[in-house]
Amino acid sequence: MASPTFARIAHWVDCTEAEGPGKRFALWFQGCPMRCPGCCNPEMLSFDGGQMIPIDELADLISSAQDRHNIEGITLLGGEPLAHAAAGAAIAEHAQSLGLSVMVFSGYTIEEARLLSDPAVSKLLSCTDILVDGRYEKDLPDTKRRWIGSTNQRLHFLTDRYRADDSCWRKKNTIEIRLVGSELSVNGFPAVAAVGLWKHLPQRARGQHTEASARK
Repeated sequence: MASPTFARIAHWVDCTEAEGPGKRFALWFQGCPMRCPGCCNPEMLSFDGGQMIPIDELADLISSAQDRHNIEGITLLGGEPLAHAAAGAAIAEHAQSLGLSVMVFSGYTIEEARLLSDPAVSKLLSCTDILVDGRYEKDLPDTKRRWIGSTNQRLHFLTDRYRADDSCWRKKNTIEIRLVGSELSVNGFPAVAAVGLWKHLPQRARGQHTEASARK
């Protein structure tokens, strides 16, 4: 399986505490085959948007984030990470080589993912420590588990790096708002109020995640 040289990316944040345990580098892929009602990242659905960024450049961004912010891992969201599995696997492998953890949010259930014909999906899952799976159900908001969009979604601990009884899962959800120059970005838990704010942000400023296209 040839390694890709580019990834189609919608947005990234080099250090966040709203996308999984600890400080993390968060990366949103551009393009999702699902259309979950209430998706708060509708501009990330198209496979024609975003930017084509070299994998090597993304790897350098992750390495820099580790040096500058002492991140403990990366989080892949979207869009749908499994629709970009080859690029996701290459990025996850680089993160692992740095000793970082990998968290993935996917709208596919793990059972559906394992039936996908793309061999890169298995590779990405093999590099994943935590998987949040399942489509986002806007009428089933999860208020008890941190970073989880709806109650139907499941947490899978694919390695022993994290545990279900870690106290981090019981903290309150948050959103983060950043203003860098003229660019405003929002990421974190998609509360109703946050989605309202989100809809009024400029197209290029939008960075609020979907807990993995899972929130679509």
